[in-house]
Amino acid sequence: MPSSRKLYLSLYWHMHQPDYRDYLSGEFVLPWTYLHAIKDYTDMAFHLEQNPKVKVTFNFVPVLLDQLEDYTRQFGSGEVNDPLLALLAEDNLDAVSDGQRRLILDSCFSGNHAKMVVPFPSYHRLHSLFNLLAQGGDEGYAYLSGQYLADLITWYHLSWIGESVRRHSVLVTNLMAKGCGFTHVERHDLFELIGELITGLIPRYRNLLEKGQIEISTTPYFHPILPLLLDFNCAREAVPTMSLPESARYPGGLTRARRHIELAVESHFKRFGAAPGGIWPAEGGVSEPALMLLAKRGFTWAATGEGVLANTLRHAYGESALYADKRHLYKPYRITNGTDGILCFFRDDRLSDKIGFEYCSWHARDAISDFIHELEQILRNYPKGETPVVSVILDGENAWEYYPYNAFYFLSELYETLAAHPFIETTTFTELASHCAEIASDEELLEVESFHGANIVPEALPGLVAGSWVFGTFSTWIGDPAKNHAWNLLCEAKQNYDMVIANGRLNKTEKEAAERQLGDCEGSDWFWWFGDYNPSHSVQSFDQLYRRNLANLYRLLKLPVPTSLSHPISSGGGSAEVGGTMRRGHE
Repeated sequence: MPSSRKLYLSLYWHMHQPDYRDYLSGEFVLPWTYLHAIKDYTDMAFHLEQNPKVKVTFNFVPVLLDQLEDYTRQFGSGEVNDPLLALLAEDNLDAVSDGQRRLILDSCFSGNHAKMVVPFPSYHRLHSLFNLLAQGGDEGYAYLSGQYLADLITWYHLSWIGESVRRHSVLVTNLMAKGCGFTHVERHDLFELIGELITGLIPRYRNLLEKGQIEISTTPYFHPILPLLLDFNCAREAVPTMSLPESARYPGGLTRARRHIELAVESHFKRFGAAPGGIWPAEGGVSEPALMLLAKRGFTWAATGEGVLANTLRHAYGESALYADKRHLYKPYRITNGTDGILCFFRDDRLSDKIGFEYCSWHARDAISDFIHELEQILRNYPKGETPVVSVILDGENAWEYYPYNAFYFLSELYETLAAHPFIETTTFTELASHCAEIASDEELLEVESFHGANIVPEALPGLVAGSWVFGTFSTWIGDPAKNHAWNLLCEAKQNYDMVIANGRLNKTEKEAAERQLGDCEGSDWFWWFGDYNPSHSVQSFDQLYRRNLANLYRLLKLPVPTSLSHPISSGGGSAEVGGTMRRGHE
């Protein structure tokens, strides 16, 4: 293959956790933000620092950055509002309350058992003892001493520490070698290390950004699906028979959509010193009206799922527009409404899902060889004289616990291989967008610029079929009876919010608190988990937190909490792949 031909690869890692804080107490109800911080966000920064020739794009959702900064403030003040994290540094675990004891026992085996428990004999032994005593129910757990709790909570955090930290921290190495009998001083030292890791995260990514090695994009502030805020009926563009909530539209959805976008831009300015060039709309959720809102606010590009492009091309041109080798996928497209326009990149589902679901069971070298072979084949099949752009987009945090060593070998060798490859070049979306051909409103090609000798010409799309990165539809978040019920509860709460705000019952501080709680309730994550296909324990956690958030909104509005919020929305009961934290782009 001639070395002069190029394939541009955009690796796009999406970093997101919903807000796990109770807004009335300030307490973190679930620990997933800080656990992913010390494991995944830490390791992902490390791999880029070790491979300076590789360029990638990270997407940081503003509400995730809020939580990381909240943890940083807590460590600085010495008052930690995450009950599980605080117990790591607790002086005497023999004297904890029954509730605290139950929290440790219920929490500290959560994680991928095969990759995060079994490889550590001391931790695995704690699990075996727990299972043995479980035969006696709660009475059996009474035999577990404070030292057992100390060893368990220490190993839990050691198992969640990033592999890059394990290989460079003397403290972690010594604790893992010791294996048991951890002292309060040792637990407190580990607690302090966790604080240092979290505190250093945003500066590490900002440093990579300033070096030009990464791009950082954003998402509407609390991760709401903009098209659904604007109009529930857009879900029927891809699935005409979809059942919808009682209201055709979310009350005041346009105003709320604009607010989430504006807050995201402000967040990006504050954290990274400039406006974001591009955006990952929450869940890759796009519609023409949503994209035009983003274009008006100055975003030059957005990214979404392969299924959205397939549905759009199929609707406009028929099946003949979809090539078997997917050459239609490997180019940017421009969506305009005559005055505003935005460039869209579409996810390669096959390659993205291979990283998310399949390569974890392969030897790292075999997985990387396969990935590179797939890219080389795309270039071979692509029309001569044109340059393919491949967008690999996936969760940047949940996949790695299914890999050995938190994907340490896979990611480090992948980046090394890409950096040395003669005709695969890693780049960012803004870099690509700045070198794409400009297309005027009449769709006349005005100018084609050369990007390192490449010919990247965006194609104009005649409209867009609304959808998301999952299946090209919104069925993961709406249409199911439980999901629709959750939307109905939110719509009712929003109507009450509008009434209270209009009546002027709240002062400025109270209004800000209520709006923030409302924004949190509008996030996509709650609707993701409702449905029988997800595991019961996860559904229960998110169901309870969603209803708790809605109840808190009523309290902040100084209204009685509806009795409907005391009843579960969904029970789950399924066995979704990888515990339901990720889904494939195709069914």
